[in-house]
Amino acid sequence: MGLTSESDAKEAMKLCMFDLRRGQTEGQELDKILFFYPADLPITNQLSVIGLSEGLITFTRIFSPDAPCEVIEAEKHCHVFYEVEPDIWMVMVVEKENPESIWRVDALRSVLKEIHSLFVMFHGCIRALVDKEPSGGLVRNHLYYFIMDFLSDFSIGKKLQLPNFRDSLKEQGTLQMLTVGREAAIEVQSLVTLLESCVGSRQCYSMTMFQDLLVSTNLSPIDTLNLFTYAVLRLTPIALFRGASAWSSLRKTDTAFNTYAGALQVTSISDIDQYYNSYDPPSLRRHNYPLVRPLQHSKWSKGKDGFLTTDIWGTEVNSLLPKCPTIWLHPTEEKMFLLAYQHRGLTVILLVPVSSVSGDQGISMLKQQIIENASLKMLKVEEKLSRGWGGENAYHVSGYRYLLVDGDRYVSRASPPGKVTTLTKESLVALSKLREEVDLEKARAKWENSGHEKDIEICIRAKNNSWLIARLVRGKELYMVLEKGSETLLFAADATEKFSERYCNGAFSLD
Repeated sequence: MGLTSESDAKEAMKLCMFDLRRGQTEGQELDKILFFYPADLPITNQLSVIGLSEGLITFTRIFSPDAPCEVIEAEKHCHVFYEVEPDIWMVMVVEKENPESIWRVDALRSVLKEIHSLFVMFHGCIRALVDKEPSGGLVRNHLYYFIMDFLSDFSIGKKLQLPNFRDSLKEQGTLQMLTVGREAAIEVQSLVTLLESCVGSRQCYSMTMFQDLLVSTNLSPIDTLNLFTYAVLRLTPIALFRGASAWSSLRKTDTAFNTYAGALQVTSISDIDQYYNSYDPPSLRRHNYPLVRPLQHSKWSKGKDGFLTTDIWGTEVNSLLPKCPTIWLHPTEEKMFLLAYQHRGLTVILLVPVSSVSGDQGISMLKQQIIENASLKMLKVEEKLSRGWGGENAYHVSGYRYLLVDGDRYVSRASPPGKVTTLTKESLVALSKLREEVDLEKARAKWENSGHEKDIEICIRAKNNSWLIARLVRGKELYMVLEKGSETLLFAADATEKFSERYCNGAFSLD
């Protein structure tokens, strides 16, 4: 018998976050709820969903105390779990009856991971917010608006579309990098050095992007991933839409649900806010906490000096000038000012410790110094990268539809979205199921923690006669779909070998 949801609501997805350390006294169960979507679901239904989730977590811990519960497959629903911080859980409950509801559990968990990582980057860890204001009003306030703004990128009207089988050749939670030649790399490194000299003796970090691709960074891998994700969501579109290039048009219209493709707004922000605010929980309306909503749409703009500006963080005291945005670094928990400069397709992000700059006046002086000393270098770097840029199909390989993932560096590369859409639904569904099997095999082998000692190779002939290939070698993953080719296994093996030798330096070769 499969589990069924306690709620009779027709929502295709429910998303909640709760704290197991709260609400353990009878009559105080509501205290454990930190966030719930949809917010207008009756409280009894919300408590039912969370009660079931808590029961499943407690039950599975009996048999696996060291490995937290990740997924429970029910008859009509799938329950996806993620322990974001000790005793703080996010749970996504998705319907299986939706015709597009063929998904990978790991892809859904990646959405939960991304929500938490981005939230911590802007607000700090959730436990600290709970401890700061024990009633829970502060953390609920931040979580509600942050997650609702995040979910707006997945919306069609008032419905949400989560990653499904059509995203089989994408990998959330990864960077997409631009391959540059030696001369361009030298120019970029020269720019980084120049920016550091502008900051002076203060320690700083930088990240350089071209189009929606990473060029260079000196941040930690997790901070790079978080900042890259946010940049593609809200910063790089400012330059790309202005340029109206074919690349940006393709990237933005491929899918309204790809959070790594700078998703388009499907409705105006006023419409989204009106919809969300109509369902604001009464508990939020009673509080008046300072609110920063970094994921709001249309809140960033490019100034005449080339720097991006926003009023999301409020304005300076006794001034109409907006405050400089700030984020928290992951390993050090250090608070940093975020400065973003754009020239055409180039976006340069500079992070400077808040403790080393004398407020917004110091930031204004730093911006002026960068403009005077580094603007010409940024123009030169953009020209150099533009000349070497192959356009939206730069990483297309004729005859192949592929996805490359380097899990150790959080990097992926895939066939252009426009090429992936040429695949049949049958091929994408089959690949999604293949990747689900690979995910299970990786979990069984504890692939992430074992030094990738076990290599995996799967080659399947699908019902529509396409070849589906998965090879995992030393932390790197290759997935391919070959729809037109010979019926023999030798054809698929040879095609994989040729791809590995020509485009992966032989990383996936069997020899």
